[in-house]
Amino acid sequence: MKALLNALVVGLAALPAMAFAQDPAAGQGMGVIGQIIFFAGFILIFYLLIWRPQSKRAKEHKNLMAGLNKGDEVVTSGGIAGRITKVTDDFIVIEVADNVEVKVQKVAVATALPKGTLKDI
Repeated sequence: MKALLNALVVGLAALPAMAFAQDPAAGQGMGVIGQIIFFAGFILIFYLLIWRPQSKRAKEHKNLMAGLNKGDEVVTSGGIAGRITKVTDDFIVIEVADNVEVKVQKVAVATALPKGTLKDI
């Protein structure tokens, strides 16, 4: 029994050495063409899932900021809803209540609301 256990331990200890001693031609992986195709597929997936949607969102937000006018109803990224009373190059002034105005950067605007939405809230 002890001899069998010793043989098993020696056999298990020799497994990594036997794995490295195999013929290298038998374990060939992808060739150069296969690696190029794999890399191109990876880039395509990256473009379709990450880069393209992000650039579309950025373009939509840029158009939103360019189209802000006095009287528009907006919601900022902080959750403040109000009506625009003044527009400058980088900042807008939002009226959040009667005689209460807040100055915010244009990039902080998350959404433009349809007219009359603030009256319903």
